Amino acid sequence: MKIGKLEILKDLYEEIYIPQEVYNEIEAGKHKNYYLNLLEFKWIKIEQIQDRKSIAYFLDLDKGEAEAIILATETEADLILIDESLGRYHAKHAGLNVTGTIGILIKAKKQALISELKPLIFELREKGVWLSDSFIERILELSNEI
Repeated sequence: MKIGKLEILKDLYEEIYIPQEVYNEIEAGKHKNYYLNLLEFKWIKIEQIQDRKSIAYFLDLDKGEAEAIILATETEADLILIDESLGRYHAKHAGLNVTGTIGILIKAKKQALISELKPLIFELREKGVWLSDSFIERILELSNEI
């Protein structure tokens, strides 16, 4: 997570699986100040997808998102974390339960793992995550922070 809250995923889900291509994308960003070496976290499992040919069905997605959907399908995952709308569309049509970073943060607040969403949402925005003003306002209203 760009906001230094990776432990939220462990607290919520105990263990997560990341496809090899997502790991490769993260490794390509080693120069970013929020980079973390995922190999240091025993609760994060980096997996290869089994059906490499199925990537061809997702030509409009980047490889990381395509592999995430394939891996989630192959492992019958309970949930997939995707923020991009096109990736979410494909994941839902694959019959997967989908959430995003904001959904994770809302769940973390409901479980008292974090006390406030607002500073984290604005930190995401500062680090390049596009969130509209109306979306932020709606999330903060739903979280009783306005």
